[in-house]
Amino acid sequence: MVLLENDSFLTELTRLFQRCRTSGSVVITLKKYDGRTKPIPKKGQADSFEPADNKCLIRASDGKKKISTVISTKEVIKFQMAYSNLLRAHMDGLKKKDKKSKSKKTKATQ
Repeated sequence: MVLLENDSFLTELTRLFQRCRTSGSVVITLKKYDGRTKPIPKKGQADSFEPADNKCLIRASDGKKKISTVISTKEVIKFQMAYSNLLRAHMDGLKKKDKKSKSKKTKATQ
């Protein structure tokens, strides 16, 4: 997994979307991140770890390549605007779900 800066994460995410446009999918996960790099110790040990501020860890993967970034509270608005524009631009390849009317369903059951 590659930890990138916010701007480079968005450019790599654009490349992932372009690569998976015709076939494949991109999986994106968001998670609260407290800055720990080691697991939480057992109950017997005392731990007084306090994060400085709230952060968000965003990961993206296409099955072959994994990228991630950490966003602090100061950068959330700027990143969210750029991220939403990127998602809007690349959501046009979705397949539309077939909608069947209720009258067809009732005719089929009779």
